[in-house]
Amino acid sequence: MMHRYSCLEPSCHQTFKSTHGQTNHYRTFHVNSNRYQQLVPEGPQPAPRGPPDLDVPPEHDASLAPAIHEDVPIPLRATKTFHPGLNGIPCDEFGTPVDPHMPPLPRTMPENDNWAPYSDEIQFRTAEFLYRRVEMSASSIDYLFDLWGHSMAVYDGLAPFSSYDEMYQVIDATRHGDAPWKCFTTTYDGDVGSNDPSWKSAEYEVWHRDPDVVLANMLDNPDFDGQFDYAPYLRRNKDGQRTWSDFMSGNFAWKHANTILEENEDNRGAMYCPIILGSDKTTVSVATGHVEYHPLYISIGNVFNTVRRAHRNAVVPIGFLAIPKNDRKYDDDVALRKFKRQLYHASLSAVLRPLLPAMSTPVVRRCPDGHFRRVIYDLGAYIADYPEQTLLAGIVQGWCPKDTAFSNNLDGPGGRRTRELTEHLMNTWSPLHLWNVFGIDDDVISFTFDFPRADIYEIISPDILHQLIKGTFKDHLVEWVGTYLVMEYGEAKGKQILDDIDRRIAAVPAFPQLRRFPHGRRFKQWTGDDSKALMKVYLCAISGHVPNQMVRCISEFMNACYIARREDFTEASIEELKTAIRQFHEHREIFRSTGVRSGFSLPRQHALTHYPSHIIQFGAPNGLCSSITESRHISAVKKPWRRSNRYEALGQMLVTNQRLDKLAAARADFVARDAIDGGTGANDDAEPIDDHVMGNVVLARTRESSKRYPGNMNDLAATINQPRLPELIRRFLFDQLNDDDTISSNTVPLGDCPSIGSIIKVYHSAVATFYAPSDDSGIRGMRRERIRSTPSWRGKGPRRDCAFIVENDQQPGMKGLGVIRVQLFFSFDHQGVTYPCALVEWFKKVGRGPDPDLGMWKVKTDLVGGEREISVLHLDTFLRGAHLLPVFGEAYLPIDFHFSYTLDAFDLFYVNKFVDYHSHEICY
Repeated sequence: MMHRYSCLEPSCHQTFKSTHGQTNHYRTFHVNSNRYQQLVPEGPQPAPRGPPDLDVPPEHDASLAPAIHEDVPIPLRATKTFHPGLNGIPCDEFGTPVDPHMPPLPRTMPENDNWAPYSDEIQFRTAEFLYRRVEMSASSIDYLFDLWGHSMAVYDGLAPFSSYDEMYQVIDATRHGDAPWKCFTTTYDGDVGSNDPSWKSAEYEVWHRDPDVVLANMLDNPDFDGQFDYAPYLRRNKDGQRTWSDFMSGNFAWKHANTILEENEDNRGAMYCPIILGSDKTTVSVATGHVEYHPLYISIGNVFNTVRRAHRNAVVPIGFLAIPKNDRKYDDDVALRKFKRQLYHASLSAVLRPLLPAMSTPVVRRCPDGHFRRVIYDLGAYIADYPEQTLLAGIVQGWCPKDTAFSNNLDGPGGRRTRELTEHLMNTWSPLHLWNVFGIDDDVISFTFDFPRADIYEIISPDILHQLIKGTFKDHLVEWVGTYLVMEYGEAKGKQILDDIDRRIAAVPAFPQLRRFPHGRRFKQWTGDDSKALMKVYLCAISGHVPNQMVRCISEFMNACYIARREDFTEASIEELKTAIRQFHEHREIFRSTGVRSGFSLPRQHALTHYPSHIIQFGAPNGLCSSITESRHISAVKKPWRRSNRYEALGQMLVTNQRLDKLAAARADFVARDAIDGGTGANDDAEPIDDHVMGNVVLARTRESSKRYPGNMNDLAATINQPRLPELIRRFLFDQLNDDDTISSNTVPLGDCPSIGSIIKVYHSAVATFYAPSDDSGIRGMRRERIRSTPSWRGKGPRRDCAFIVENDQQPGMKGLGVIRVQLFFSFDHQGVTYPCALVEWFKKVGRGPDPDLGMWKVKTDLVGGEREISVLHLDTFLRGAHLLPVFGEAYLPIDFHFSYTLDAFDLFYVNKFVDYHSHEICY
């Protein structure tokens, strides 16, 4: 492989095969800004308390605030203050501190050409490709190797492996990522009579891995270097505002680091490692007998949220919890319900018990940057949906696991649930009183009681997917709108309006990764992705059919939901979130006044009120959402189950998981040694990317055929029916070459504009790359999307996408942006310079701000003399793609209306800020 990358340091002439090797070298031998370095303190110093929780009155939190002198000026740049006590000081493998300015000792790893246990790069790539990427069956692998072997025989060569069995053996021999599965069994410990139900005498298996081994592998993963926090920190932006993003930026990490230091001064200099757990039942097959599993996952709060969302082996299954089965007649058996809950907590405690010693006394572990550190564990967060949250917290269904507000008035007054409060109440009140007045099930003692500093009510994390997207939006608001229409207009007309709403949803223009609803919402199995897709287009579909206050209610909820999904927060954005929640609560009263609802005491909807304090405590909810564990179900449970023979499949699934972990760990090792490139080579309409690049828009790699698009400017104009194209190109080039900004090409004769001598190259798309950490993005927050302009899209007519262009980068939001529609992507050369361009139609903004009900800006087709305004723009003015939604009004859409007509059939549009989270952040 050629060495294609040079060192970023101008004076260094080292070259590398991959960007990973380039980055690793630069961080080791030159300036490293991604690694926190601090001298070993000369003596013990008291750790300052954490910053105040913005939800708590200041007088209750004065001791937590760091000392700030009034005469200290607000910094002109962002600052990041690390915890001075648990600050992750590097040490040697025996725990003795070392000079943190010195680079780490090289990992005890072989040379680049040592692929053990694989014989060479081809053998590793073959194993990874067949086992992980294409998931080929054993018989197909054997057939492939047989063909491969025959083709190599004429050269006296061999296939990489002789059989699937040999390939599996080599994967199993991989040392990296090795964490074997083990099993323990448990039974009902009460008296069992001969006539008692079978569940009392059954044995229940819990499969698990040693979490200490799993975490040691995770901490030693070089793939996380540069995306890893070694200490809790307090960050302020250049305006002096506190900001939150990843887990270690929250108050929880700082506060618990203080407690650990107070418990034992010898812990000073250790690295705080908060453990993130997640569990959720998942069904792999309904048709073959409702086969379900209950996986338990583990992660750590040190890795950035982008890494956890992208998995990258930062979310690992460590257990499969037992699911007791019983006959239907025992569904309401109190003893069975009690046993299930106690089995659940006892299993969690048993699986996590190996971590208990390291929660008080640090253990030495190698970290992603290669340094050893003394690591102390702590239970940091638990990801779960609402039913599992009630099980974890030991509360009654319908109550909140975070506060004590009554179940019939969840948004009313209530104090914070705590471990100490629950213990006090259990020692004071009867079981019946606990159940009815406090929503506490005293049959359950949380597993967190077995671990220091752990409070289940504190560490239950927000769940955007089930609480907001599936819960409040899909199950509540969308259903309430349907109920309102039937109540207001009767069954027949109500359904007629719902049908028109479905047609409107189906008529929205195409956009990268926008899920289409060709038949509206009429399908039985809704997924989280379906609900997310509906959120993006729902407002324009109901506008005109329901009262404005109802539209405003849903708009304010979606605004709150999109703010909560951001990757970075400031004090100002948290206030924005609080305002959106308050306005949502105000406008949802329309559902009460119209008779749709009698009240709003709904646990999942109520959870939104806790999000501001969640952000302050744990950072962005985006990094602790159950969508992370649900997507992990696919690779850890559902795909391994499909690869099994379906008979007693769990053992086969565990082996599959172990092999996948070993392949991932081996790849991380090879990439760290610069033996292979870490790129993925994906190519889609929209995708996350891991490269750290400046945002830009470039033409597609492949030009269209000159037989289809003539290279001559005049012939091309005739072909695409744009007679003004030659004039517009010449005027565009005049503006590009003219240094006098006071002279526009529109004011000079065409004869004064330069002529074009080169051929015109046409493209059907351009690719925008931009920073969008709140969306599905790479580990550095970068995302790539394709903007299309093609005469035929999937055989259904033309597709001419819209885009944002930057008109004034000094103006905020939409005031500095323009919206255009691309009619042609092309390039030409002039005097040795290539000009990537687009022929565009313009839209102009309507009004001075967003629509008050939908919260989105309106634009309309820009007409000059009755014709659409067109011009040629350089691609460097493009920001990214834009999505427009038609303003339908009260009119019904024709039954046969196709979405490809929309941008031509309507003149007035909403700029869809809900199409993705990046759009929401820029379209204000």
